[in-house]
Amino acid sequence: MPTGYRLVRLDSVDSTSSEARRRADMGEPGPLWVWSARQSKGRGRIGREWTSQFGNLFASLLIRLNCPIQTASELGLVAGIIAYETIAKLIAYEGRSELLLKWPNDVLLAEEKIAGTLLENVGTPNNNGSVVVIGTGINLASHPEKLPQPAISLDAYGLTVSPGDALEALAETTHEWLQQWGEGATFPTIRRAWLDRAGPVGRPLIVRLNDEELRGAYAGLDPEGALRLKTAEGERLITAGDVFFASQ
Repeated sequence: MPTGYRLVRLDSVDSTSSEARRRADMGEPGPLWVWSARQSKGRGRIGREWTSQFGNLFASLLIRLNCPIQTASELGLVAGIIAYETIAKLIAYEGRSELLLKWPNDVLLAEEKIAGTLLENVGTPNNNGSVVVIGTGINLASHPEKLPQPAISLDAYGLTVSPGDALEALAETTHEWLQQWGEGATFPTIRRAWLDRAGPVGRPLIVRLNDEELRGAYAGLDPEGALRLKTAEGERLITAGDVFFASQ
């Protein structure tokens, strides 16, 4: 672990993010990594199950921040960059050009999902502070089948990476980017870094909201990090929803 971070390693847990939340409720100050070999109830975005097969990485970071939760929400984009850069460190061939960020924080390798993150607010101790958990899952040894977004693992590319080595890369990369973010002081730089990893504008997208499905073209991010979707009726700003690449 980088200096100042601690690690709890578990053989099995319902969810590393749930465990981090429980420890925050008991007064854990953080920064603390929770890492488990297995999860029985892993979670993805919007309450979805995150398939947790042995040999993959499941880890969550509990941190307390000296910024309001609105600023802390910027970590959604930061977490995507962290996962992207972690994968870039792990791939042992010239495959970085095939990595792509999909809003807000999924990482695709050659169009297939290899990593995802989940940002959760677990406490607001005062008006100027917040407590968050960043959960990260990386498909190292295996990947789920028959998902709306096709998935892949590093093993499918002939790369053998242990969860411990992946965690070391993740923890190092997280520390680097949290320092660069500076609790919101450099968000325009973070936004630019995210855009640089998301490919060119104009790609067809499908966005599924609670009560409607939108089709349009990727048009970048607004200054606050919302997804800009260019539709036939005009531009829509997406702050929450499921995003899929559509066929050209």
